[in-house]
Amino acid sequence: MPPARKERADAARNREAVLTAAARLFTERGDPDRVSMDDIAAAAGVGKGTLFRRFGDRVGLVKALVEQRTEQLRADVVAGPPPLGPGTPAGERVLALLDALLSLKLETRPLMLALESAGSGSPYLNDAYALWHAQLASLLAEVRGERDADYLAHALLAAVRSDLIEHLATSGTSPQHIHDGVDALARAVLAAPAPGGA
Repeated sequence: MPPARKERADAARNREAVLTAAARLFTERGDPDRVSMDDIAAAAGVGKGTLFRRFGDRVGLVKALVEQRTEQLRADVVAGPPPLGPGTPAGERVLALLDALLSLKLETRPLMLALESAGSGSPYLNDAYALWHAQLASLLAEVRGERDADYLAHALLAAVRSDLIEHLATSGTSPQHIHDGVDALARAVLAAPAPGGA
């Protein structure tokens, strides 16, 4: 029994070392394509085989990093305090969620860009996107009715896509200006009457 506990502890340490090294390399190099699995294994002090056994492939590693970064946000949305959690009016939660997602993407630009361009290159084919879309669609349905909620949730999430954030940030748009733009867009969507009523 004690040896099994030691293995689990070693595996946990290795996982943490890999995630820490990967996050640092993605941040330092900026362009996700400039970070290889070999680079990450060397920086973490583990064998490349350990990396692949633990995470499967590069996409699996990036997903694990994103899950680590979004864990608290997910918890806050599901059962946290205002303004993200239940008990806050739906419109306020829409604004708070988009603001939180934008902050997360601005703080972790290379990592989020790596996730959204990983695999098929589609930002729509990951679990995090599905979660945020479902949450936004549900909140929008409360405010405006169900008719366009699904589409509008996609449209609002498009405003915080990582490739757009990267383009704006590298073109000199300030983080505050981006926040203000996303907020204005979301408020316009929330205030607009639903076609044909709710």
